[in-house]
Amino acid sequence: MFNFAEEIKIFKNGYDSIGAIDEAGRGPLAGPVVAACVVAKNDYRPSDKLKAVNDSKKLSVKKRKELYTVILEEFFEVGVGICDCHVVDKINVLQATFLAMKKAIGQLKSKPAYIIVDGGFEIPNFSTKQRAIKKGDSIVFSIAAASIIAKETRDNIMLKMNELYPNYAFDQHKGYGTKKHLELLRQYGPCPIHRKTFAGVKELI
Repeated sequence: MFNFAEEIKIFKNGYDSIGAIDEAGRGPLAGPVVAACVVAKNDYRPSDKLKAVNDSKKLSVKKRKELYTVILEEFFEVGVGICDCHVVDKINVLQATFLAMKKAIGQLKSKPAYIIVDGGFEIPNFSTKQRAIKKGDSIVFSIAAASIIAKETRDNIMLKMNELYPNYAFDQHKGYGTKKHLELLRQYGPCPIHRKTFAGVKELI
């Protein structure tokens, strides 16, 4: 998916910078929600090195790692926001996702003039002009790039969590509710990074 048309359309409407946002980790039973915001200026056009950019879920681990490095090099700025399992349990996963998105934007040196967000919801209580795009990570280049940053960042966190809590095979399933993960959860009970309000975990507390 090498389609920069949506971004060009926004630039033609007079906006000089776009922040594209996606998240990783809404569904898992363990670990954080991670959001990423990649910023493109109106003179930016993707290089051939990013021809393979697509929804992060459709890429191999090897390809995602390669693209991650190039995205960090090419985009004007990249911000990442993280909300851990305790925040998810306290305010619910959707609100934690919005908070992670705001944190990602807060990491930037300058706020983009226009925000595009993957999914069906705009970021609430946020003053910047924005638009939510359903399946944006499959059809909008910059959102797909943000999905790669978010997914790669979260996976790396879960690899570190695997070292802290080796009983749960977080290196394999990254906290998602796979058959193996559920078996290990029943065997060992929840660990400190499990989401205690999620079905599959709360029954074991």
